[in-house]
Amino acid sequence: MRILALDHGTRRIGVAVSDELKMIAQPVEFIPAVPFTAFLDRLRILIREKEVELILIGMPRNMDGSYGEAAKRVREFITVLQEAVTIPLKVWDERLTSRQAERLLIEGNVGRKDRKGKIDKTAAALLLQSYLDSLILA
Repeated sequence: MRILALDHGTRRIGVAVSDELKMIAQPVEFIPAVPFTAFLDRLRILIREKEVELILIGMPRNMDGSYGEAAKRVREFITVLQEAVTIPLKVWDERLTSRQAERLLIEGNVGRKDRKGKIDKTAAALLLQSYLDSLILA
């Protein structure tokens, strides 16, 4: 069984998945956030194909640890998602994952046009890897 991570955005939702040993995160894709029913359809397919046992959702926080408007949108997303899927959901701090993902892609010489489609899934993979690392250290 695997863990699937979601990096929620208003336009795109980044998706990453762990390996079966839960040691390595791999970016998978981004799914357009709207229409939401199409997002849910694709998510359910990924859950089935990847044999997912847990969905990890990035919770944006301000640098001081407080929650802002983006966190409010993620909480609303989680509320709806809990009704739509039967597997457990877990929230994980995602501070700076999108910036870190963009920096990694720039360092990897990924062009601006190509970066746009890769930032979200890379951010989801960074989020997931941070969670997986915490499991190893626990």
